[in-house]
Amino acid sequence: MGTGKRGLLTAAVTVVCAVTVLGAPGTAFASPSPTPSPSASSTTPPLPSTASNKDLEAVRTKLEALYHDAAVATDAYNAAEEAAKKQSAEIVELAKKIVAGQEKLDDLKDRAGAAARAQYRTGGLPDEAQLMLTDDPSEFLDGAGRALQGQRATKGLIGELARTQQDLEQYSKDASTQWQKLEAGRKTKAAAQKRIEKQIAAAEKLESRLEKKEKERLEQLEAQVALEAQTAWLDTGVLDEINSAASVQGKKAVQFATAQIGKPYVWGAEGPDSFDCSGLTSEAWRGAGQAIPRTSQEQWKQLPHIAVEDMRPGDLIIYFDDASHVALYVGDGAIIHAPRPGRTVTLAGAGSMPILGVVRPDA
Repeated sequence: MGTGKRGLLTAAVTVVCAVTVLGAPGTAFASPSPTPSPSASSTTPPLPSTASNKDLEAVRTKLEALYHDAAVATDAYNAAEEAAKKQSAEIVELAKKIVAGQEKLDDLKDRAGAAARAQYRTGGLPDEAQLMLTDDPSEFLDGAGRALQGQRATKGLIGELARTQQDLEQYSKDASTQWQKLEAGRKTKAAAQKRIEKQIAAAEKLESRLEKKEKERLEQLEAQVALEAQTAWLDTGVLDEINSAASVQGKKAVQFATAQIGKPYVWGAEGPDSFDCSGLTSEAWRGAGQAIPRTSQEQWKQLPHIAVEDMRPGDLIIYFDDASHVALYVGDGAIIHAPRPGRTVTLAGAGSMPILGVVRPDA
């Protein structure tokens, strides 16, 4: 094996190993590292020793904003994770092509060398010149055919050599491009992780300032706000229009989601023991035999949109103007979703949050 070939093989193996390390679970981004508590800021509402309803409403609003921002960052983290998986796979495939291409190039060069050595042994005369020196007509005609074949073979060999070299150059450029994208995605992922941890830490610090009874009252307030939103949504009469039956795949997705009720929300998680919102919906539909985008924003962008009054169990409801939350509609005005850190997968009212729209994975 030549020095050039060994170098290329080493480079290809290095690429594959590096990609494996970057994508392996348990490395830099497998789980959030302990986060230092953020310093107190002027945006944190002050709490007296006994919080009034007004104080608790301010806390609820602040927590909602913090967790919403964490959800947006989680979507960015998940998107970077998905892109990294795709880019890593492409780099591995390109590395394999580089190795195979180098082996082909070496073989072509060996064949070209053999042809050159054969020509040297015949005195350096091309086949056409040797033909002109023969006196045997039959030998001349036979030799003319071989010469023509030789010319074509030589021309084809040269052309294949050039194409193989061009392919190798393109594979190298493509691998470099994917590597740059992978590195940019790593930075995006790291920034999103830092933002998620900061927002969650701020929310946890705010909640830690509440007494046990105040925490109970806060949960009651959150439930009351959700109930009022659900009631207002139902009062529009929308449920009277929603009567479509679930598809076979939709039923399977609902069954999967139902089985996850009670499991904790963990950002970036997609089962089997914990989920974030889009991790739950994407895995529910994977279990139903339908692959869909990983993030709520991509689910909103890529999946067919359905009118709210036409939705059926199994459809996905996208929430908030920035598509930062998603839930699985299960019928009768209800959803199953993974709400936020500190909560578990649960059943809730479909109208308990601002609805952006509905998408159907199996449209």
